[in-house]
Amino acid sequence: MAYKVLVVDDSFFFRRRVKQILEQDPGLMVIGEATNGVEAIAQAKLLKPDVITMDIEMPVMDGITAVKKILAWRSVPIIMFSSLTSEGAQATLDALEAGASDFLPKRFEDIASNREEAVQLLQSRVKGLCEKRYGYRPVAGDNAPKAILFNKPSSPLAKSLRGGSEQGSTQVNVSNSINVPSGKHYQCLAIGTSTGGPVALQKILTQLPADFPYPIFVVQHMPGTFTRAFAERLNVASNITVKEAQHDEVIQNGVAYLAPGGRQMLVVGRPQGAIFHIYDEPLSSGIMYKPSVDITFDSLAKVYAGDVLGLILTGMGADGKVGSQSLKNRGAKIWAQDELSSVVYGMPQAVMSKGIAEREFSIEAFFGGIQNEMLPR
Repeated sequence: MAYKVLVVDDSFFFRRRVKQILEQDPGLMVIGEATNGVEAIAQAKLLKPDVITMDIEMPVMDGITAVKKILAWRSVPIIMFSSLTSEGAQATLDALEAGASDFLPKRFEDIASNREEAVQLLQSRVKGLCEKRYGYRPVAGDNAPKAILFNKPSSPLAKSLRGGSEQGSTQVNVSNSINVPSGKHYQCLAIGTSTGGPVALQKILTQLPADFPYPIFVVQHMPGTFTRAFAERLNVASNITVKEAQHDEVIQNGVAYLAPGGRQMLVVGRPQGAIFHIYDEPLSSGIMYKPSVDITFDSLAKVYAGDVLGLILTGMGADGKVGSQSLKNRGAKIWAQDELSSVVYGMPQAVMSKGIAEREFSIEAFFGGIQNEMLPR
């Protein structure tokens, strides 16, 4: 049985293009189209699609408003199409904040080296979210409120994540997920993620204390025009400094460095005084992702050896498996996000199924694990 897709865009030609691409896969069927947000809401309620593709800028009602209204009625994966501009980056991050699951550039040539790769990518992203939807076992029901992205530290949600006592806040009990700290020596924290990563990263980074004693290296699959805006949002929401990594920049403790989109990030040198090497790499080189978790994690293994705690969070594919194995071979610890809290369980599953990751955490429990392992009292 094919997954049902609703395509929302004010351009007839773009809707037709998306429909043609998706229906090349017999497992996908476009069951409806809409030209604006108002129509999208009506069609979503009438047709109950398994996934929705949504434009951001549309007449009558924009895509972000439509996302909020649809998700207030029913939980359904939504993929946003956006332009690769600074304005498009801000709007896309707003859409993810509103609850969208994923995003893709409207110009398919921006996401792959040829049309065939672009077609396969769009099909796989749509099917991946559908498969997650049918495999998901919600704790609080499909209508449970979604976590909001990029709350400032003083907001009720941010305080509840930190264990505050605001009335109505939800306390996360992680005692069953955390063991006695291993006593291992660390020099850095490394995080790799893709689909669903912006929400997951916010939940972890905004809980780290301002005096976190190690550098944090973050690889999130994102276009080049998006990562700076994403880093700036995380920086506003966090107690630590969050920034996009720069070539030849000296690495400092207590700073989270986001790999620049569309490029590769290496850490080189010695642990004290290590720097970044940021470089371009053509997709034809065989590397599927820019930035690549594998490439960054492998460089960390060479600099920090086993003194690394590596986290593999939600994401499609298996990027991070090879780099995590390099770290593990040198004695590092690798943890993975669990299936239930992942938007897509591909990357975490890749390290769990091969025995590379030794533990799984729900996204809500990760900070408790980090605090217990890296910040023992």
